Amino acid sequence: MPRPTDTRFRATTAFQRHIANPLTRLLPFQTLLETTGRSSGLPRRTPLGGRRVGGAFWLVSEFGEHSQYVRNIKADPRVRVRIGGKWHAGTAHLMPDDDPVARLRTLPRGNSAAVRLLGTNLLTVRVDLDA
Repeated sequence: MPRPTDTRFRATTAFQRHIANPLTRLLPFQTLLETTGRSSGLPRRTPLGGRRVGGAFWLVSEFGEHSQYVRNIKADPRVRVRIGGKWHAGTAHLMPDDDPVARLRTLPRGNSAAVRLLGTNLLTVRVDLDA
């Protein structure tokens, strides 16, 4: 029998992959993270929530190193982030020593609430944006 976290992970990722992400990617001001697929080498765009603070963009992955975009970052940390309809290149850094729950308190409330509710293995990610 699957553990509750396994069921939550599978249900959430299936919903996001097939319903939520394709729809929200179409919204012109939705924040997107673009990584390079670790196997395909193709651009992969993931809608997410986060906040720009100075020259960095902060976000929290709800499934940590199990998230596909985190796995892509581990293979190639060069990313792009679309913030307010404008693309910014940068380098992503996984921050396992950062407190993701505290970090969520500093990020947009709606997305942070969903990440806390659905997440099973939170991980902070910082993207240092190119000048």
